Amino acid sequence: MNAQFNRRNFLQGLAATTALTVAARAHAFAIAPDRHFAPVNVAADRVIREVVGLRPYRDGGFVVAAARAGDKLIIHNYGHGGAGVTLSWGTAALAVDLLSAPGALETSLMQHTRRAVTPHFAVLGAGVNGLSTARLLQRRYGNAGAVVTIYAKDLPPNTTSNIAGGFWSPTSVYDEAAISPQFRSQFHQACHTSNRAFQLLAGPEYAVRWIETYELGRTEAGMNRELPGGNDLYPASDIHREPKVYFGFPFVRHYSTMLIEPQTYLNALLRDFYIAGGKVVVRELRDRRELMRLPERVVFNCTGLGARALFDDKKLGPVRGQLEILIPQPEVDYCYLSAGYMFPRHDGIVLGGTFDHDDWSLEPRADQRDWILGTHKEVMKSVPSA
Repeated sequence: MNAQFNRRNFLQGLAATTALTVAARAHAFAIAPDRHFAPVNVAADRVIREVVGLRPYRDGGFVVAAARAGDKLIIHNYGHGGAGVTLSWGTAALAVDLLSAPGALETSLMQHTRRAVTPHFAVLGAGVNGLSTARLLQRRYGNAGAVVTIYAKDLPPNTTSNIAGGFWSPTSVYDEAAISPQFRSQFHQACHTSNRAFQLLAGPEYAVRWIETYELGRTEAGMNRELPGGNDLYPASDIHREPKVYFGFPFVRHYSTMLIEPQTYLNALLRDFYIAGGKVVVRELRDRRELMRLPERVVFNCTGLGARALFDDKKLGPVRGQLEILIPQPEVDYCYLSAGYMFPRHDGIVLGGTFDHDDWSLEPRADQRDWILGTHKEVMKSVPSA
C-alpha cells in the first residue's frame, strides 16, 4: 500500500511539475520575439561587385506562340520581363507543348520527323529560357533520338540570366491593362508548372532553396492582395503587426518562396544538357537570313531582348536594373521586399530595386548605387545587432 501510495504521489507531483513547466514555456514564447533577424551589413566598402541587367519586357506579357517562316516552324518563348528565371520551366513547357498541338502545327512536325530519321531542334539563346526549353525537348523527345542544338552568342556565366536576382516571384512581367484573357491563362499555367519544377530541384546541386520572405509595408493596404501567380504558391503565409520585431514596419507580410542562385543553377542546366547529348554552337544570328540558313526545320526562339531586332518585335523593350552585391553573410537567412529588395546568396548579398523602362545603358550609375545602399541602410536601422 505504501509503495502504491508513494508511486501515486510521485506521478501526481510529476504531472503538476510538467504542467507548470509547459505553462512557463508558453508564457516565455508569448512574450519573446517570434523571429531574430541577423542584420545585413550595408556599407559601400562591402560592395564586391556592381552589375546591370536589361529585363526583356512587353506590356502585353511574354510571347509563347508558333509561326511559319518558309519551310521552318518557329516557336517563340521570350519577353519574360523581370521573371525570366521564375517562369522558365513554365513557358518552356508551354512552348514545347505547341509541337503536339492539333491541326497544322502537328502536321508540320509530323512531316518534318518523317523526312528526317532523327528529329532535330534548334534553340536560339543559352540563357535560362533557352536552356530550360532545350532540356524539356531532350526529356520529351530523347527516346526518339532527338538532337537539340543551342545557337547562342554567349554562354553562362556571360548571359543576362546570370545577372538575375533569382527570387521566385513572377513580378514585372506585364501591364494589367494590356494583357488578353489568353495570356492570363498562359501566365497562370506557367507559374504553377514552373513552381512545381523548381520544387523538385531544391538542394545544393542546383542551388535552389526555400526561404522565408517579408514584405514590408507602412499601411495595411495591399497586405491581403493576391501574391504574384497565386497565393497557393507561397506556403506559410501570415501578416505581422509587431514593428519592434519586424524591421520597424507596422505591417509585414510573411511567406515562403524559393531562391535560385543563377551562377550555380545555369551551370548545372548546361551540364545536364551536355550529358544528354546536346550540342552548342557559339554564334550570333544577326538577321532572319542567317536564321533561315540553319539546318534545323523546327526552331525555338529564346533570344530575350534579341527578339526585338531578329523578329522585329517593337513591343519588346528593356527594363534596366542595377544590383549592388555585398560580401556574403551566411547568417542572413531571409529575404525582404520594400522600396528595394534583399536576397542572401552564397555568392553575395543581393541588393536591388531599380526598374528603368526603355533604358539600354549597361553602365552602373553612382546615384542608383547611393539610393540602393541608402534604402537598405534605412531598413537595417530597426534590426538589432544581437
